[in-house]
Amino acid sequence: MSQDAPQNPIARKQVLCTMPGTDAVIVRRDETYRMTDTGALTMDLYYPPDSRNGPLLPAVVFVLGFSDVGAKKILGCSAKEMGSYVSWARLAAASGLVAITYTNREPEADLHAVLDHVRSNAASLGIDANRIGVWACSGHVPMALSLLMQKDGLRPTCAVLCYGYMLDLDGLTGVAEAAAAWRFVNASAGKSVDDLRRDVPLFVARAGRDQFAGLNEGVDRFLANAVARNLPVTFVNHPEGPHAFDLDHDSETTREIIRGILAFMRCRLGAAPVEGGR
Repeated sequence: MSQDAPQNPIARKQVLCTMPGTDAVIVRRDETYRMTDTGALTMDLYYPPDSRNGPLLPAVVFVLGFSDVGAKKILGCSAKEMGSYVSWARLAAASGLVAITYTNREPEADLHAVLDHVRSNAASLGIDANRIGVWACSGHVPMALSLLMQKDGLRPTCAVLCYGYMLDLDGLTGVAEAAAAWRFVNASAGKSVDDLRRDVPLFVARAGRDQFAGLNEGVDRFLANAVARNLPVTFVNHPEGPHAFDLDHDSETTREIIRGILAFMRCRLGAAPVEGGR
């Protein structure tokens, strides 16, 4: 763990849902995906139980729009060491997916490097390069959206976008203002729903009581534009949910949405059926 700062209690929060098999997930830590002047950037891979020497598996990358340089100063650890990412990755792996978390310094370049590394080494990593999805939340969502606008092989098979800053549409400026305030990379700035690929299914989760000004207005505008263009969108609203409800709102509604996200990824990525969460 980084010694930049004592670990912030926020970094210890875990997803408020459990399911069989999370304790038996196989973790491959600190796979180098890129060398920099300051050292190696690494990723952790979480595999389903009993998946050794089996068929190639679909994968989900947990996308980051904030640099770990800032995260370590505030949280005392990198994003991939946070309880939220560790617990989400274990849930995804127990659902039949290879879950990928990673360290980063330059969010846009490093995300592309992660995807390049996974695709170039897919067989040795036990991953099906044609079945890779992405998951992002909050200020990480613009980075994930930028992938959905790619015309090359970097595009994901599907995407989950949770309580996120989306696109500044119809004159809104909330995403740009939040990016400046919170220092996440607004990688899809200046783009519109028309720039999104029409063949990538989306799952959008909205926190009905999100406390960040303008965030839900952006989600609502995004959804209206996406539906008007008949994009493949699955949408769920958590009426009582605050921002980061998966970590902070202990309710059956929260768990139902989390199970729905896992089911969406399993279905869209073609994972083998597993027992549901509880």
